[in-house]
Amino acid sequence: MAETAFTADDFQPAAATESAQTVSRPSLSYWQDAWIRLKANRRALFSLYLVIGLSLFTLIGPLIWTVDPSLQDLEQISQPPGANRDAVVVMPHRPWDGTVRLPEIRGLELAEPATTQSVRLAWAPLPNAAGYRLYRNLFPAGEGQALGLPLFETASLNERHFEDRLDLKPRTYHYSVAALDTQGRMTGAVHRLELAVARVVTAQEAQAMGLVAEAGQLKPGDRIKLRAHPLGTDYLGRDLLARLMAGARVSLFIGIAAPLLFIAFGVIYGAAAGFLGGWADQALMRFSDFVVALPFLLFMILLRVASGVQPGESGITPMVLAMVLLSWPAAARLVRGQILQIREEGYISASRLLGGGAPYLVLRHMIPNTLGVILVTMTFAVPTAIFTEAFLSFIGMGVAPPTPSWGSMCNEGIKTMLTTPHELIFPALFISVTVLAFNLLGDGLRDALDARMRSAE
Repeated sequence: MAETAFTADDFQPAAATESAQTVSRPSLSYWQDAWIRLKANRRALFSLYLVIGLSLFTLIGPLIWTVDPSLQDLEQISQPPGANRDAVVVMPHRPWDGTVRLPEIRGLELAEPATTQSVRLAWAPLPNAAGYRLYRNLFPAGEGQALGLPLFETASLNERHFEDRLDLKPRTYHYSVAALDTQGRMTGAVHRLELAVARVVTAQEAQAMGLVAEAGQLKPGDRIKLRAHPLGTDYLGRDLLARLMAGARVSLFIGIAAPLLFIAFGVIYGAAAGFLGGWADQALMRFSDFVVALPFLLFMILLRVASGVQPGESGITPMVLAMVLLSWPAAARLVRGQILQIREEGYISASRLLGGGAPYLVLRHMIPNTLGVILVTMTFAVPTAIFTEAFLSFIGMGVAPPTPSWGSMCNEGIKTMLTTPHELIFPALFISVTVLAFNLLGDGLRDALDARMRSAE
């Protein structure tokens, strides 16, 4: 085959023409490129805004909603959001002598309008009765069912009135008065009454609650509104919104600070083990296996005892310390595996040839290329830490009342979730939204910070 001879003229650059086009894009840094790709991920961007909103709710919220989370509003205990807050001003309570101003009593009747101050009842005689017993119930009692809470019993046939002042709330009550025989047993004859209790306050009580400046501004019959609670109150009348803000500080501190500490330690530990290799790697990883074998709960108890935390006190410091000391091996193992793979890459060898030392190689090349794994680990560590706090608070070893946290508030809400579900729904909703936001944000950051997914343009 004949050889072709080339001359210098064959390798001259092409002449520039007006139609020549230049394709270029502005130079972007690693973080600028990551931010562009993060903004393209709508779910991750929305989660980022949600996390920022939670941070503002935690830090700025108490400056706007200045209600004391420990202040008890005894007039509004376990009130759901949007509950009626109207109250009628009445005179201070006066003892009742049993006088009834009714023309005729048929069955069980109200002697005076029922209010949260008192419910005054009177009833007509029952056949074959040697005495009477009065019951109060929150629900109507059918035949053969319990009549409710016994409030009053008498063996006198002439004593047929009673004043109920036991923890009255603005709701519907069901009263029953039963006839008793000479042995104190029910004969089966019963009077029943269903009534609605109206909320009332005195002028002095309104002044004490800060609703008016002076008691003289009000007179009996006036209507006022009690203190607003946008998310309702708990079983002690404490504002739920204020407690959610205060609880967020504890839950997010434990849920974010603890994972940041133990993951940072795990990254350094795993990077050192993977980079050193050999017997040093084996020794370091065997120690991490030993840490994994330590029982977290037992270790937590020992730390509480060593810290001098007494029963009923909040053990936040021992809880965070136990998480940091026992939770880092998972991150260390993942980072070690990534480092073992990355250290064999060509650019690592090139950096060594150019004089790059071990700290430079680890901090400049290896750890940045493991950010995806680190962020995924952080994503799962945050909800795990929040759930751990909730569990420890449930068994009395975490945040103790009256200090609020989302976990302890859920524990309190479980006890009354059938009658006042909002006490459980709101803290559980905040935990769920926070966990979901961190998961979606971590997934988006993993894709955005992964150097292998950068555009090749």
